[in-house]
Amino acid sequence: MKIALASDHAGYELKIKLLKFLSQKGHEVKDLGTDSPDIPADYPDFAAKAAEEIIEKRAQRAVIICGSGVGACIAANKFKGIRAGLCHDAYSARQGVEHDDMNVLCLGSRIIGEELAKDLLSAFINARFTGEERHVKRLEKIKKIEDGGI
Repeated sequence: MKIALASDHAGYELKIKLLKFLSQKGHEVKDLGTDSPDIPADYPDFAAKAAEEIIEKRAQRAVIICGSGVGACIAANKFKGIRAGLCHDAYSARQGVEHDDMNVLCLGSRIIGEELAKDLLSAFINARFTGEERHVKRLEKIKKIEDGGI
């Protein structure tokens, strides 16, 4: 799978570990930065880079890491076609894809550790949207809201 991976300075260390993890699993990973934990970097800039990879179909999924994951999630969800979720458990990471067609996983490097992050990432990457009628109907409602409807 083609996966875009981005972080601000707070998420840099976890990003590097997840880059290695994903690469070892055979995924094609595009590192969108940041390139240093020591130089302040704003999470909206990296959320935008990740969103663009999904929107332009250069990646099937994306992962964005910041300190709490909250800011990255808020920023990513401002882009049309992006369905980002902040997850702290494998059920949500899997179910977010299966039911909501989540295409961006947001993680908080100051909230979760490396092993949990790997578990969440595996659940996210291995899940598939069910396509069940009830889920499709709900996704269509989300798209309508995104287009300015209610």
